[in-house]
Amino acid sequence: MTEPILLSTKQVAFFAANGFVELPAEVPATINERFLDAIGASDRREDVSQENLDRLSRLGGLMAKSDIPAVPAGTPLFSAFKETTVLGDLVRVPSIRGAIQSLVGANCVLDHHFVHVASGPLVYGNRQQISQHLHQDSTIDPRESAFDIQMFYFPHDVTSEMGGTRFVPGTHLRVVSESAVARYQNMLGQRHIECPAGSVFFMHHGIWHGGGVNRTNLSRFMYKLRLNPTVPQVRLWDTSDLNREDTSQRPIFFVKERYDPEAIASILTRALPWFENDTGRIEYIQRIRFWRKLIGDETFDADYWATRLECEPKLLDS
Repeated sequence: MTEPILLSTKQVAFFAANGFVELPAEVPATINERFLDAIGASDRREDVSQENLDRLSRLGGLMAKSDIPAVPAGTPLFSAFKETTVLGDLVRVPSIRGAIQSLVGANCVLDHHFVHVASGPLVYGNRQQISQHLHQDSTIDPRESAFDIQMFYFPHDVTSEMGGTRFVPGTHLRVVSESAVARYQNMLGQRHIECPAGSVFFMHHGIWHGGGVNRTNLSRFMYKLRLNPTVPQVRLWDTSDLNREDTSQRPIFFVKERYDPEAIASILTRALPWFENDTGRIEYIQRIRFWRKLIGDETFDADYWATRLECEPKLLDS
């Protein structure tokens, strides 16, 4: 078996700051075709025949007659999906397996999986098409030292007209109650996924997201796989590019040289469009504390954001 291709330190830092890692067109075309066959969707063209409506209803429901297996929650991933099966081959693509191992470990377990389908206007007929509300999948999650990932796999090209999943980068560290964010619409910096076939997104379980409206006459499919860690999520990736400079403080505000935009501190303190000038700084602190857990170093800081808040000198005993 080909060795997994682990994520780099900079990729994981980007994940820590933004809540996702994207691997475009990473899955071979043969697996994409086999997956669509497995869910009975090799022909994605829509019509209003009863047969087609029944097919779409089945695919959007419980996958009862598809070749996708039902798997008990908590099953080890690579036991759930055996080699030579389409899902087994999918999660064993070296870069896919490497990303999984880098974020939740080589022995992670399956939480759940599902095939999502978005139909177009032909199927909706006179009914109004609306986007799925913005939400966070982890309704209440008190964990501080662990996180799940959700793998979003797109087996075919997704165009802007297909209303691919929208999400708001950087929202993963805002703990909310699932649908309490539904009232937020069209946030600055939100992204609508447009991607080539075989693209995979690895999302932190807390990222705010929702499905878009499909305005084409082709069904849009997305396979979601949620995974839980079984080991501490500390330095699971390829750390060969983690340098001493990445854990050292640098001058702030009054500086004589421009910061390296690819430095870990720069990645962790890069503002997103929805950040406010003042309260957006809270996100830097959240990211820094998250990164501390990922690298196993509670002294790490970027531009002193966390340290100045933790500076509480103690009186010496007399």
